[in-house]
Amino acid sequence: MRWKPRGGSMPGTSSPAEGAGVSASGARHPSWQARDRGTGRWLVSGPPLAYLLVFFAIPALIMVVASFTPPGEYGGLAPLFEDGKANLTLEAYERLAGDPIYWEVFAKSVVYAGITTLCCLVLAYPLAMLVARSPRKYRDLLMLLVILPFWSNFLIRVYAWMIILGPQSALSRAVNAVVEPLGFEPVSLLFSSFAVLVGLVYVHLPFMVLPLYANLEKHDPALLDAAQDLGANAWQRFWRVTFPLSLPGVWAGAALVFIPALGIFAIPDILGGTEDTLIGNLIKQQFLETRDWPFGSVLSIVLTAIALALAGLAAWVSRPRRTA
Repeated sequence: MRWKPRGGSMPGTSSPAEGAGVSASGARHPSWQARDRGTGRWLVSGPPLAYLLVFFAIPALIMVVASFTPPGEYGGLAPLFEDGKANLTLEAYERLAGDPIYWEVFAKSVVYAGITTLCCLVLAYPLAMLVARSPRKYRDLLMLLVILPFWSNFLIRVYAWMIILGPQSALSRAVNAVVEPLGFEPVSLLFSSFAVLVGLVYVHLPFMVLPLYANLEKHDPALLDAAQDLGANAWQRFWRVTFPLSLPGVWAGAALVFIPALGIFAIPDILGGTEDTLIGNLIKQQFLETRDWPFGSVLSIVLTAIALALAGLAAWVSRPRRTA
């Protein structure tokens, strides 16, 4: 009669459960747990990474290659290889570096985006504070009203401003009724820089409200009570307590507004005049009208580099600082 160990298996052998990664006590083996965690991470992070690779990294690489390719005879791109040699050139980069008019368009775009960001901050901060300090049962409704414009088409909302700012609109008539008796010429609100800025602020305002509200909602009211007990008035409590604590939301909202406003082209096309061409309009013209794809790619690369630099700057400025 052969002796068997209490576990039911011979010495030097493993049970089927242990071979499947399960110990005799029912717990999974650590190596199998690590493998499961790795598989779970890939299942979660894999689709976003694939999306960024297909719709961002590969198009960006194509754009970089196109920027070094000469334009085709009838527009577009010339063949990348001719007679077994790479057909590459720096002509598009030299054109950008040698003509200051393109840098003026970049500077104008930065100014428009900066004014838009500042106006959105001035308008969004009181609104976000109002929502954050409202009774909790009303906050969801108020935030729904903030994002309600997103439920309609972007172009429809922009075309609505053409009606509001048109020469026969009530707003234009009211403005001209004030300026004409003062001896000024009639003012045209539509197809002007004013119309472009109004459209930019209107479209991007919710992107400033949302991060500000998310930040202001987390503030502890006890801090304001403590500042009041120490003799601070309402203005001092705002500048010394509320505003410094809300700076991460300010920087996040500024990035969400400034970067899209920097490259937008639809609003200047619809509401702007001949003097309101921004960098987004110039890139669109290079691809769709003049069909100079290499130069359009160069402009897009510069715009992308500026946007990434600004996003990195906003992330660096808004990160929490450790105080000694």
